Amino acid sequence: MSDFHDSMVDVSSDSFWEVGNYKRVVKRVDDGNRLCNDLMNCLHERARIEKSYAQQLSEWAKRWRQLVEKGPQYGTVERAWFALMTEAEKVSDLHMEVKAALMGEDFEKVKNWQKDAYHKQMIGGFKETKEADDGFRKAQKPWAKKLKEADGMKKAYHTACKEEKAAANRESTSKLDNNNPEAQKKLQEKVEKCQQEVQKAKERYEKSLEDLDKVTPQYMENMEQVFEQWQQFEDKRLSFFKELLLSTKQHLDLSTNHKYSTVYHTLEDTIQAADAQEDLRWFRSNHGPGMPMNWPQFEELSMDLNRTLSRRETKRKHTDGVTLTSISQNTEQKTSPRASVVEKTVEKTVEKTADGSDEEVGNPFASASANGNPFEDEPASPDVCVPVRALYEYEGQEQDELSFKAGEEFTKVGEEDEQGWCKGRLSDGTIGLYPANYVEDLQ
Repeated sequence: MSDFHDSMVDVSSDSFWEVGNYKRVVKRVDDGNRLCNDLMNCLHERARIEKSYAQQLSEWAKRWRQLVEKGPQYGTVERAWFALMTEAEKVSDLHMEVKAALMGEDFEKVKNWQKDAYHKQMIGGFKETKEADDGFRKAQKPWAKKLKEADGMKKAYHTACKEEKAAANRESTSKLDNNNPEAQKKLQEKVEKCQQEVQKAKERYEKSLEDLDKVTPQYMENMEQVFEQWQQFEDKRLSFFKELLLSTKQHLDLSTNHKYSTVYHTLEDTIQAADAQEDLRWFRSNHGPGMPMNWPQFEELSMDLNRTLSRRETKRKHTDGVTLTSISQNTEQKTSPRASVVEKTVEKTVEKTADGSDEEVGNPFASASANGNPFEDEPASPDVCVPVRALYEYEGQEQDELSFKAGEEFTKVGEEDEQGWCKGRLSDGTIGLYPANYVEDLQ
């Protein structure tokens, strides 16, 4: 057996028929198992990509939905813009379905097929690899034995030829040197003996080749049978891989998914439904000349004006009816970045003083302390200290309002009131009011 093993290692050409060259067919069995692992890794990586893309779409949609809601866009065009975020959310769901199909179906199919096709041995390696190697060894053993004998006869023949040539050269040299006849006779006998050995070695060599030729057809037939067995084994793997890749293509190809096409039909319909004229009419009615107006009319003095309202009551009770005497009602609208308009109304009641000068009743700064803090007369609010960042620039319209740039960070120190205003403190210590929807919390 050791001689046979030695002959298996001595490979003289790259042909499959050479002793030991069947190893490449055996290696293909191990390669098939490795390719199953590679395919599973490939599917796993693609599933992670699908999941990551889905998460990015979802996060993008959430962030931009909030920004558009807080922004100045309004009406049907706003709805069309929102449709982009809706598309992202639905496509995100579809890509999560792709991820689930890749791992729950395709990945599992490869894993189960590999488990059924390749069986590990206790001593290492796979049962199928050993079967293939044993099959080829058995088919090749008789021929390899005859081949080894033929190689031995060939070496013996070549050695005899070399000895015969050397003896002939010595005989020729002796004749040239005119040695004694007795020595020349011995050299001649040596040449004749070598010639006989050459003839015998040649006959044995030719005979061994004839014997090898006799077993060659059977050798080829046996090797073909074993090879075909493992061709069929590989055919199953290749066919399975093709089927699996087609299944993967179906899962990846969203163009064949009716839900995917519906997403874009809905998106197009929503965008097409945007009507600029309708949005302009809405804006005219809600923020333009189409708005109703309580035009000033002559009214008698109301005795209720004698009560002075605090600054906080003035801000919160803008809906209460306040009678004006010498000036008209002053309602200032502040347009926030949202579609709706944040209204802040400051009502002032003015009456003539005894000396004929105008005096504001309920002036929020009339009773300020010596340090000029306009909030000193307000009840203390619950402890609030929340860092915020400005989404938009705001220029304070009154003395008690803050001014800041977009992106500026400061601190919210009071909860939002029912009119949408908060109290804040800038980094330089300035305290004042600001529209709540102009900022976002940082915690």
